[in-house]
Amino acid sequence: MEEIRKEGTSQEVPEEGSPNGEVPVEDSLEEGSEETMNSEQASGEEDSQGTEESLEEEGSQEDGEKKKGFFGKKKKDKKDIRIEELTDRVQRQMAEFDNFRKRSEKEKAAMFETGAKSVIEKILPTIDNFERGLAGIPEEKKDDPFVEGMEKVYRQMLSTLEGIGVKPIEAVGKEFDPNFHNAVMHVEDEEAGENVIVEEFQKGYTYREAVVRHSMVKVAN
Repeated sequence: MEEIRKEGTSQEVPEEGSPNGEVPVEDSLEEGSEETMNSEQASGEEDSQGTEESLEEEGSQEDGEKKKGFFGKKKKDKKDIRIEELTDRVQRQMAEFDNFRKRSEKEKAAMFETGAKSVIEKILPTIDNFERGLAGIPEEKKDDPFVEGMEKVYRQMLSTLEGIGVKPIEAVGKEFDPNFHNAVMHVEDEEAGENVIVEEFQKGYTYREAVVRHSMVKVAN
């Protein structure tokens, strides 16, 4: 008797014609090989069938995604597209108009400032003449009614200019500032500090924090 191993087990096969009924070894080997080939062929068919099914599933999934991408996005109506275009155009025009309004306001304000400064510059020489005339009046004539009248007109003009934002620039005793003062003379003075204004030749004025005319001054040291 001979042992034949199949799938991890040993069996004794009796050969035909033998007194013990044993099967010949060659027949058993042929049967085992045939069974092995059949099992391998069946597993190959199952694998090929599974591969074909997976390919079919992937193809159907891709087709579904294509159909979804093609039909998923709803096409806009012409009316809606036209409404969006008009809305965008109106919004742009409103923004442009708002910018134009702001720009016009700035230009008008700048024109007003320029016009006001021009008028003030023309009035300032008259103020200077009033100051020079009043400064040259002798002490014994200051009580004259004419002089008193001139002083009242001068004060009224100053109050009017101050009411619209015109103010004189402080000079004497202050430190020289090129933004407000125009130095036309330098002098050595031990009593005065360095770079300090000791005399003013012509008053300077500002209009709403902007310089209309610089002060003409003498600076010490």
